Formats: sequence, C-alpha cells, structure tokens
Amino acid sequence: MTDLRVLPHSLPHGRRPAVLHVVQPVDGGVAQVVTDLVTNQVRDGLSVAVACPDGGVLGQAVRGLGADVHRWRAGRVPGPLLLDEIRQLARLVGRLRPRVVHAHSAKAGLAARLAVRGRIPTVFQPHAWSFEAVGGATARLAQRWERYGARWTDRVVCVSEAERRTGETAGVDAHWSVIPNGVDTERFRPAPDVRQRSLPPLVADLSESAPLVVCVGRLCRQKGQDLLLVAWEQVLRRLPNACLVLVGEGPDEESLHSFASASVRFAGAVQDPTPWYRAADLVVLPSRWEGMALAPLEAMACGRPVVVTDVDGARESLPPGHALFCLAPPRDPYALATAMGDLLLNAPLRSTLGRRGHHHVLSAHDVRHTAEAVAEVYRELVGGRP
Repeated sequence: MTDLRVLPHSLPHGRRPAVLHVVQPVDGGVAQVVTDLVTNQVRDGLSVAVACPDGGVLGQAVRGLGADVHRWRAGRVPGPLLLDEIRQLARLVGRLRPRVVHAHSAKAGLAARLAVRGRIPTVFQPHAWSFEAVGGATARLAQRWERYGARWTDRVVCVSEAERRTGETAGVDAHWSVIPNGVDTERFRPAPDVRQRSLPPLVADLSESAPLVVCVGRLCRQKGQDLLLVAWEQVLRRLPNACLVLVGEGPDEESLHSFASASVRFAGAVQDPTPWYRAADLVVLPSRWEGMALAPLEAMACGRPVVVTDVDGARESLPPGHALFCLAPPRDPYALATAMGDLLLNAPLRSTLGRRGHHHVLSAHDVRHTAEAVAEVYRELVGGRP
C-alpha cells in the first residue's frame, strides 16, 4: 500500500502535498477539528495544505503548525459567487496535485467535489448535514445535491453512527467511515486542584455557593442558546442564585442579549475555553442538530458533567448510563431545565458523572485516535488507486 508520509512540508515549492484540506467555515468546531487533524498529520510527517478563506482562527493556526495555507475566497453559504469559488479550487487542485482532497462541511463539500469530480481521491466530512439546518424546498434541494455528490466522493466520514444514519435516511448512497470526534486530552484536562474552583474574572464576584452553568458554542440557531435562555428562567425558580455564562460569539448575539436576564453573562469569543469548563458546575449544549459536538467532549475531558440535547452524536459521545441524567429532548426547554436543575441540586452525582466522563473521553475520544483513523482512510484510498 502506498505510504502517505511522502513529502514533508519543508520540501521545495511545487512538490505534491499528501492531503489538501478544503475548509469553510474558519472558526468554531469545524476549524478546531481541522486544526487538530493538521497538528497530528504534520507531526506524523505528512505534507499538508489547507485551502480556506481569510479571517477566523484557522489559517493562522495551521500555518503555525507548518501547513501550507492557500486563500480560498468563499462565503459560508452557496450564493452567486459559487461558480467562481469552484474555479478557484479547480485551479488550486490542478497546481498542487494533492494525493487526497479532504473537504470539510457542506459548503466546502459542494465546491470541492464539483471542482475535483472524482479525479483525485476525495473525502467529504459533513460535520452535520446541511439539510438539517434548513427546511422546505431548500432542504429537499440540499438532499438532492448530497445524493448526487456522493458519486464524486470516495469516502464520507461521519463523526457518529447517528450522522451516518441521517445521511442514509436522506438517500445518500456512499462509502462510509464513522470516526468519532476527538479532543486534545493534554489540553483539556481537570484542574490541578479539583477541590478549589477558580473563577474567571467575568464571574469573580460569584459566591462560592452560587451554581455556575456554562455553554460554549457559536451563538447561532444550531447551538440553541435561545432555547437555553427560555429554560434558564425555570432553573432560576429552583436556584435563584445560579449564573449562566454563554461563551462564544455569532449572528444571534444581539438578539440573545435582548432577552437575557441579569443572571446571564456573555464572555464573547475566547482563545481557550478550558478555564470556563473547569470553573463550571455544569456544562450545557442545547443544540438543534449536530454530528457530534466538541464542547461536551472538551467539558468531560476537563472532568465536568454535561447536559446535551438528544441530537445526532449526543448519545454516542456520553459514557454508558449517562443518558438518563445528561440527555434532554431537543427543542424542549422544560425538559432541559429539569435536567439542569436536577444535576445542580445533586453535587455527589455531578462529581461521579464528571469523573466517569473524563475517563470515557480518555479511552474513546482522544484526538490522536481520531487522526490515526482518518490517516488510515487516506491510506486505503491512495492504495486503491494507481
């Protein structure tokens, strides 16, 4: 089988990269997944290139790791400039001649597959299906594209069995690999002294007895912070001194500010959410849809209990037995409030869940295992073609 470790990134300009990652968006969970993959791929001696738009954190991060970064002028959603975006990628692929193209998220998957059209081994990783984010005719159109685009996809990598089943139910006939998301367990780990809570400056005024709930995620409809704020009013009836912190930024920030109570604080975007995870009594993510969210894995790696909604990947990300306490139906603020309140009032259970969650992530969701599984997909594809 062909060895992918062929060209270190330091070789002269013009040599073929082993893998070209095509990415849009350049922040949030997708950017973190790609950054983690590039970290491990460069460490393993792969020559890596990344095509992505300017802005966000991705370009600078992977450039610092040693990947070649190529500007791809592309918007977050398909629009009138789509044809130009496809042409940009076609020219870039023709110039670089990568051994594998790995497209991340719906927009990159659309443009990359139309640019390559199966001429190079192509991996598509949806990071949650596009047709879940929309409705009506738009959703039907997205499903039709995914069914059609599968002919130019050597492998669809899903981060959960649930995400794969969602694709199959939509009629996507593909060669599948299910590789669960992983997190950097050296970066995300419990505080050195778990007996003493260290509060970030934003909440330094909280009393030691005040429960702190943290939600880390882009402030947008997908992540469901609007539902969380509705549920939070019910939590306050049981725990009037509780505090909720939303960590992140996004298009819904202004509207969320407009109806958040005084007990809700906004931390904005942070470079490292680890201090927030460690400070939290409970981490919550009330998503409307996912493939497998990173924030709950990061929180559990830090030894914190979580409450998540029962969307794709949620059950698979939890340790056995945790669904009873940590899972709420999606789009149900009352059930979400009940799950949060019950855990906030049960400190021994939170401690047990946090400890078991930490061990679960170490064994099942270490990003190094994820990166090796992705590399094995590359080897299979390259080895199966002349």
